[in-house]
Amino acid sequence: MTKLLSEEEATGKAKEVLADIKASFGMVPNFFKAQAALDPDWLELNWNRVKTIMVQQRALDRKTKELIALAVSSVNRCEYCSLAHEAMALMNGATEQEITETREVVELFESFNSIADSLRVPCDISPEMAGGSD
Repeated sequence: MTKLLSEEEATGKAKEVLADIKASFGMVPNFFKAQAALDPDWLELNWNRVKTIMVQQRALDRKTKELIALAVSSVNRCEYCSLAHEAMALMNGATEQEITETREVVELFESFNSIADSLRVPCDISPEMAGGSD
């Protein structure tokens, strides 16, 4: 198992980034403590990515982003990330029904992707056909 760098043990850049994470989340997830123990620069890079993509208000709201993260984590079979993003989705207003529907969509499209790929179905619809392009 990877070593986790505690907030008390952290110094320099690691301490600074872990403090920023704690200020945003109210705690420091083990995911970040593991990165901090290995490479503070990597920790900083990934935390900045999280702040830009997940935390910063952009076109998608935080709940939607967390539901997408839950779906991807489920497909990738990452138990840590699936549990963490389910919790974050709930903390950002998702309901149990939305979590269930997210899981249903994941299951449906894991199956449909497998069917389409195994049958080599030629695609007959594209984003251009929808007419929208921002």
